[in-house]
Amino acid sequence: MCNDYEQHIAWAEYCRMMESLALKIPAHQTELDLPKADDIRINDPAPIMRAAGDTIELASMTFGFPPSGPKGGPVFNFRSEGRQFGNSKRCLVPASAFFEFTGTKYPKAKHRFTLNGSPFMVIAGLWREGVGNKPPTFTMLTTDPGPDVAPAGRGASA
Repeated sequence: MCNDYEQHIAWAEYCRMMESLALKIPAHQTELDLPKADDIRINDPAPIMRAAGDTIELASMTFGFPPSGPKGGPVFNFRSEGRQFGNSKRCLVPASAFFEFTGTKYPKAKHRFTLNGSPFMVIAGLWREGVGNKPPTFTMLTTDPGPDVAPAGRGASA
C-alpha cells in the first residue's frame, strides 16, 4: 500500500505532457504549484490534478482522508475493485516514483518504483473538500499489485 511517494516532476515536463494530451493549464499556474519533494507521506501537503472548467489545475491538498471515527487512522489508499466513482471528486496524483516497504523490523527496506521510460506517472485518486478550517484532502485508488510490485507490496515481509 502506497503511503510514501516522490515528486520530482520538472515544470517543463509537466507542461509538455499536458500539451501532448491537449489539456489546458490555468494561466495563473507556475512551477510553484508543482513543488518537488523526496518523500510525500500521510498528512503532508502535495499537488493533485483536478478538473477546473476547461482546464486541469494543480491544487495543494493533504495526503489522506481524515479518520472516520475516533480510533481510525487516515485513509491514504482506497480500494477500487467493484466500486463506481462516477459521482466522486476524482483527481490524479502526479509522482515521479512511489515506495513500498518490506521487512518486519525498522528500518524496513524501501523499494522505489518508477514508470519505465517516462519521467513521471499519475496515480488515480479521490479528493474531498476541507471541513471547518481543515484543508482539502486526497487519497490514492489502489488495486491488487501487479507482478512487478507484488514482492514488495501489500503484506510483503521479505
